[in-house]
Amino acid sequence: MAVKVRRQRPRRRVCWALVAVLLADLLALSDTLAVMSVDLGSESMKVAIVKPGVPMEIVLNKESRRKTPVIVTLKENERFFGDSAASMAIKNPKATLRYFQHLLGKQADNPHVALYQARFPEHELTFDPQRQTVHFQISSQLQFSPEEVLGMVLNYSRSLAEDFAEQPIKDAVITVPVFFNQAERRAVLQAARMAGLKVLQLINDNTATALSYGVFRRKDINTTAQNIMFYDMGSGSTVCTIVTYQMVKTKEAGMQPQLQIRGVGFDRTLGGLEMELRLREHLAGLFNEQRKGQRAKDVRENPRAMAKLLREANRLKTVLSANADHMAQIEGLMDDVDFKAKVTRVEFEELCADLFERVPGPVQQALQSAEMSLDEVEQVILVGGATRVPKVQEVLLKAVGKEELGKNINADEAAAMGAVYQAAALSKAFKVKPFVVRDAVVYPILVEFTREVEEEPGIHSLKHNKRVLFSRMGPYPQRKVITFNRYSHDFSFHINYGDLGFLGPEDLRVFGSQNLTTVKLKGVGDSFKKYPDYESKGIKAHFNLDESGVLSLDRVESVFETLVEDSPEEESTLTKLGNTISSLFGGGTTPDAKENGTDTVQKPSEKAEAGPEGVASAPEGEKKQKPAKKRRMVEEIGVELVVLDLPDLPEDKLAQSVQKLQDLTLRDLEKQEREKAANSLEAFIFETQDKLYQPEYQEVSTEEQREEISGKLSAASTWLEDEGVGATTVMLKEKLAELRKLCQGLFFRVEERKKWPERLSALDNLLNHSSMFLKGARLIPEMDQIFTEVEMTTLEKVINETWAWKNATLAEQAKLPATEKPVLLSKDIEAKMMALDREVQYLLNKAKFTKPRPRPKDKNGTRAEPPLNASGSDQGEKVIPPAGQTEDAEPISEPEKVETGSEPGDTEPLELGGPGAEPEQKEQSTGQKRPLKNDEL
Repeated sequence: MAVKVRRQRPRRRVCWALVAVLLADLLALSDTLAVMSVDLGSESMKVAIVKPGVPMEIVLNKESRRKTPVIVTLKENERFFGDSAASMAIKNPKATLRYFQHLLGKQADNPHVALYQARFPEHELTFDPQRQTVHFQISSQLQFSPEEVLGMVLNYSRSLAEDFAEQPIKDAVITVPVFFNQAERRAVLQAARMAGLKVLQLINDNTATALSYGVFRRKDINTTAQNIMFYDMGSGSTVCTIVTYQMVKTKEAGMQPQLQIRGVGFDRTLGGLEMELRLREHLAGLFNEQRKGQRAKDVRENPRAMAKLLREANRLKTVLSANADHMAQIEGLMDDVDFKAKVTRVEFEELCADLFERVPGPVQQALQSAEMSLDEVEQVILVGGATRVPKVQEVLLKAVGKEELGKNINADEAAAMGAVYQAAALSKAFKVKPFVVRDAVVYPILVEFTREVEEEPGIHSLKHNKRVLFSRMGPYPQRKVITFNRYSHDFSFHINYGDLGFLGPEDLRVFGSQNLTTVKLKGVGDSFKKYPDYESKGIKAHFNLDESGVLSLDRVESVFETLVEDSPEEESTLTKLGNTISSLFGGGTTPDAKENGTDTVQKPSEKAEAGPEGVASAPEGEKKQKPAKKRRMVEEIGVELVVLDLPDLPEDKLAQSVQKLQDLTLRDLEKQEREKAANSLEAFIFETQDKLYQPEYQEVSTEEQREEISGKLSAASTWLEDEGVGATTVMLKEKLAELRKLCQGLFFRVEERKKWPERLSALDNLLNHSSMFLKGARLIPEMDQIFTEVEMTTLEKVINETWAWKNATLAEQAKLPATEKPVLLSKDIEAKMMALDREVQYLLNKAKFTKPRPRPKDKNGTRAEPPLNASGSDQGEKVIPPAGQTEDAEPISEPEKVETGSEPGDTEPLELGGPGAEPEQKEQSTGQKRPLKNDEL
C-alpha cells in the first residue's frame, strides 16, 4: 500500500495543480458575477444584490430610494416605472397599472378579477379565450397580460440592480406570497422568463423574512428549539408564520442553524390597500357632500380625481398612525375645485372596524397548522408596512396575549435581505455560511386513480384510490415516487390538491381549480410485451416539488425484475451502480402494497435498505449462502399531460411576449439615447454662449470669430426648438458635432493657456534637478566613477537641447497674437519632459544596480583616499559620496519625488544604496489588517 501511495503522489501533484488553476479561473470569473433578489410586494418592491466586495446590499433606485413602487405606465410611445409611473397615475390613470399581481394565475371568473375591476374601474379588462384569463386593454393597439406587465417590472428591477452593481446580472431569487398556488407560481416564472432572468428560486416572502432574522441572529440559535411568530401585514395581504430555530446536525457541515416553517395562516385581502380604499371612499363622500346642490358630477366617475384621492388616502393612513387627526387637502381635485376635510383616527378606525376584526384570523390558522398553542411561541415579531397602524397592533397584542410585540426587524427590507442571502447560497460564485431552510407545503397534493377490482368471482367493479403525495405542512423541496401495481395496459391518473378544508368558502372560490393535471400514460402494454419473462415491479412515477414550490412529473418508468444465476465476475460496476440508483427511487414494495395496489412513496434522501427489495443484509455467518441475484430492467413510459388549473402560455406565445418586451426595452433605450443627445446639444449651446462673454475666451478670439460662433449657436437653438422635436438621434449628434468643430480652435487656445503654467513649471524643475544630478555625477572621483563620459555627455546634450527648445518656443509664442493657434503646445512640453526623464532614469538605474569597485591598497595596507582637491567654492556643494563608502547609504531619489518647490541651491545629497525605504514598507505591511474575502458573507 505504501508503494502504491508513493506512485500516486506525482499524479496527485498534477491533480492539485489542476484544481488550483480551476480555482484561480473561478476567482477571476467571480469578479464579474453578481446575484440579486426581488422582494415583490403588492405596492412596492425592494431589490438587493450580492457581488464580490459588496455583501448583501439594498439597491437604490434612480431617485436614490431603497424601495420602488410596483407601478407601470404604458403609453403608445413610452413607458414609465416606479416613482415616474406613480406621478403619471394622476395624468393618465387608465394607462397606469398597479396591483396587477392580484390577477396572476387567475381566470376571468375568479372573484379576485371582479374585485380588481371594482377597485380600479378605470382599467379595461379583456378576455383571453385560449387561457380563460384577462388582459389589460390600454388602447386599440396596446394589450398586455398580467405576466407581461410583471415581466416589465422584473426587467426594470434588473436594470436597477445592474446599474448599482456596475455589471450584468442574470441570476435572481424572487419572493412570492406563501399562499400562491401552482398556477400563480408558474405565472411568476413565466414573467421572469419574459424578463430574461434566471430564477434560482421562488422563495416565500415569509420564509425569506425568517431567514434574514436567523442569519443576523445566528449566535442566539442553539440546540434548544425556539418558536418565533412573524406577523406580516403588507399592502395587499396578511401572513402569519410560526418558525422554529434550532441547531441541527447535517451530514455535509456538522452542526448548523436551521429554520423550519411550522405553521402558516393568511388573509389574501387584509392589508393596507383595503384601508386606503375605505379612506378614499370616505373622502369621496365628503367631497360630494361639500358640492351638494351645485349639480356637480359624482367624483367617483372621474378617474383622475379618484387617483388623487387614493394618493391622499395613502398619505392620510400614514399620518394618522402617529396623529389623532389630520387635514386631508387636494388642490383642484375636480373642475378646479379644491378639497379640504378633517379626518380623525377614530373615524378611520370606524371605517375599517371589520378589517381589524380579521387581524387575529391568520394567528389562529398558523397555530392550528403548527399544532401549537400560544404558550409555545416565545415572541411575536411585526413585519410589513400596515402593522404600523396602531389599531392593528392593539388588536394583535390582545390576540396573542404577549406583553409586547417585537419590532426588532426591518419591516420593509427583511424579505429582500433573506432572499439575496439565499441567492448567494444557491450561486456557485459565493461561499456563505450554511443555514438550513425547511419550508412547508401549504396546499397538500395527492394522486387519484381508478382501477378495476374483482370483489367476488366474476363480479368486477371500479375502485377510486387516493394517495397523498405531499402532505400539508410537510417539508420541501422533496422528491416522491408513486408505484402503480396491477396495471399492464395504458392508463391515466390525476394530480389534484388534497383536503383544502382549512380554507373558507370565499378563499376556495379565489383559489381556483382544485384539479392540477391529468396524466395519460402510453407504452405500458408495450413494456410488458417486451419483457414477458420478467416480473413486474409496478409503474413508477417520479415527482419533484422543487425549491420554488412548483410540482413537476420528472418521468414515469415501467420496472421489471428477474432472477439470474450468481456470476459476480460478470456483474459490472455499472450494473451495481444502476441497481443501487434504482433502489433509491422506490424499487421495493411492501407485501401490503402488492396485495392491495397501494403506492410506495419514498424520498431519495432517505437511506435505501441493503439488499434487493429492502431485505436486510444477512448475518456474517450466512454470507456464504448468497441468494439468487435479481436483474432489473427499466422502460421509460410516454407521458401526456393535460393541465387543468391554468394552461401555461404555449412556447410560440411565450416567444412572442419575450420579443414584445424586448422591443419595448429597445424602444426605451433609443428614447433615452435621443433625450441624452438632445440634452447634450442644448447644454452645449447654452454653455458656449455663456463662455463667449468670459474674459479668458474673449482674450483668445476676435470680435468676428465670436459673432460667427454666436450666430451659429443661435441658429442651432432655433432649430432645436422648431425642428428638434422630430429630429432623430443621428441628426442631433451631427448638429452637436458641427458646433463642436466650429468652436474647436477657440476651446483649444483656452485650454492650452490654462495648461502652460503647470507644464512649464514642471519642465523647469526637471531641468534644474537634471542639471544638479549631472553636476554631482561629474564630481565623482575617477576611481569610483560608474558613469561613462558618453553617458554624461548624452545627458548634457539633452538638457541643453531642452533649454534651447524652451527658450526659442517661448520667444516665438510671445510674437504670436493670442487669437492665433499657439506654437507652444502642452503635448510638446510633455514629450520633452519624457525624453529628458528617460535619460536621467537610465543613469539612476545604472547607479542603483552597479556594484562598488574594490579600493586599491598602499604599501602600509591602508586604502588610498581620494585627493582633497575641491576648491573653497566647491565645498558649499553637496557631493555624492562614493558607492559603498557607508553602510547607511540609501538609493538615489527619483526626480519626481523631489520637492518641486525647492531651489537649486537648497538640494540635499543624493543617496546611493541602503535601507532608506524599509521603515515605510514595514509600517505599511504591519499596519494593514487581513482583508475580508469578497465572497465571504
